[in-house]
Amino acid sequence: QVQLVESGGGLVQAGGSLRLSCAASGRTLSSSNLGWFRQAPGKEREFVATITWSDSTYYADSVKGRFIISRDNAKNTVYLQMNSLKPEDTAVYYCAVNFQVVRSIGVPTSRTTWGQGTQVTVSS
Repeated sequence: QVQLVESGGGLVQAGGSLRLSCAASGRTLSSSNLGWFRQAPGKEREFVATITWSDSTYYADSVKGRFIISRDNAKNTVYLQMNSLKPEDTAVYYCAVNFQVVRSIGVPTSRTTWGQGTQVTVSS
């Protein structure tokens, strides 16, 4: 069974940047869709970005133009480069595998595997 471990979260001022990493173990993910979701306090978990097995990328409208998702199949790792961060980006960020991509949006299923999450806090 695949295991996902995120890293790279932290505290940053508005306008700053952070790079999240998610390393997978247990199986090769080169043929899988990989993605990032986030959950802010008191809110439901929401889609952020996905990179498909064919390297197509899709983003939530709220992060489009600021975040970049990428993957390194040799390292079995997916990244999320976050630029021009805003206070509303504050959340716990989770990487995921085994979800559906419906109309360019990642949709979790009962088979979705999640990492433990990494906190991102953007101060104003």
